[in-house]
Amino acid sequence: MERVIKSGSGWRIGWSPSAPEFKGLVGTDDWAIELTEAELDDFCRLLLQLADTMQQLSSELMDEEKIACEAESDLLWMEAEGYPYDYSLRLIVNTGRCVEGKWSACAIPGLVQAAGMLQVF
Repeated sequence: MERVIKSGSGWRIGWSPSAPEFKGLVGTDDWAIELTEAELDDFCRLLLQLADTMQQLSSELMDEEKIACEAESDLLWMEAEGYPYDYSLRLIVNTGRCVEGKWSACAIPGLVQAAGMLQVF
């Protein structure tokens, strides 16, 4: 399997199975960080979990009501913030590299879709 990088408006996600340590990549048009396989797995899992939570909360909130939801593992902390249908995403890597990143709301639908399909590539 060769290296795969998917990108869209405001997001990038990639997988390089032959890389020695950092097999994953996430970012935007302006920044990117390489992730270990375990970090990338957690990123995809937590992103999909947050997207699902935000969707489920849409029926319980008023249209003008914003919310913030957090999800974390030993490797990553992530937060979705905004409206259930229009939210931004923050990431902090907890494994010694002290990295923080953020995606704007317009990037989230494409990033969620690509993360859900990343293992299929």
